[in-house]
Amino acid sequence: MMEPGDGYGTIMVYTTWPSAVEAEAAGRAIVADGLAACVNIMPGMVSIYRWHGEIERAAEVVMILKTREDLADAVAQAVRARHSYDTPAILFLPVLGGDPDYLDWIAEETGE
Repeated sequence: MMEPGDGYGTIMVYTTWPSAVEAEAAGRAIVADGLAACVNIMPGMVSIYRWHGEIERAAEVVMILKTREDLADAVAQAVRARHSYDTPAILFLPVLGGDPDYLDWIAEETGE
């Protein structure tokens, strides 16, 4: 078993959305389903990216979900199911440590 403060198998999931309304609806549903303890939604991001050979620019919203590593696939599925993009950004970021009480809270809120 991992020692307190070393991450407990916690991850953050980074994704982007085309609007705060869409992000909030998805985030609320994902938290309600117990797949994440918390989501942070940050509006005002500008993305510049290559898509189908063209340079694109879009206003987007960043969402960071806090969850357990063993829920990564379920969270990705939930994001895809609620997303309007053909290929949404879904990145899993390991948590190497943190406040043990906060990490315990994430585990508890996600059913561990």
